[in-house]
Amino acid sequence: MYAIEVEKLTKIYGKGETAVTAIADASFQVKPGELVAILGPSGSGKTTLLTSIGLINEPTHGTVVIDGATVADEGWITGIDLKRLRREKLGFIFQHHNLIPFLTALENVMVALEINNLSGQEAKSRATELLESLNLGHRLNNYPTALSGGEAQRVAIARALANKPKVILADEPTAALDTENGKNVMSLLKSLAVENHSAILVVTHDHRMVEGFDRIFQVSDGRITGEENSDYNN
Repeated sequence: MYAIEVEKLTKIYGKGETAVTAIADASFQVKPGELVAILGPSGSGKTTLLTSIGLINEPTHGTVVIDGATVADEGWITGIDLKRLRREKLGFIFQHHNLIPFLTALENVMVALEINNLSGQEAKSRATELLESLNLGHRLNNYPTALSGGEAQRVAIARALANKPKVILADEPTAALDTENGKNVMSLLKSLAVENHSAILVVTHDHRMVEGFDRIFQVSDGRITGEENSDYNN
């Protein structure tokens, strides 16, 4: 079974003469354990594609299947609890870490667990384990302002992984990082895809950041224009 299936996904803003097609007829699949990049310049429709798959931006046409559940078919499927699916099936990593500034690194991860009704010592243990696995055990009680950019992004990754999602969606996760930290984050995502058997879809405009990816989809003007294997695929 694929973790992500997209068939002829299209997103159109506006109507008539003012209509703008942000994504047109996008079709692809991502397997569990696979790291896939959506690569293209700013304004090419990458983020719209990601948010449509992530159940945030309703597609105009096309089909979206997440972990075997059809969630969109010419629009959202009536009766599906999209919020619950986002909580239970999806993990998001954004361009900026978006950590809650008045919570520690540990508390930022625990919040994601508490939303899914895991609290107390169990949530604390799970959050601590995740942060330690990302070499942040010494930063558990630090607030975001005390973290480096790379550390804050790793906390955000821990938060995205907290509920063991089948699908992780990352929107320009290295844009705010220098090249070394950016490559470290991408390498970490590759390891997590394999270890957790999660499908990870990463939007980026930076060719330098796709070393080790399983596949790369090129996007231009709202269309997937090609697919390639990474030259650096291991």
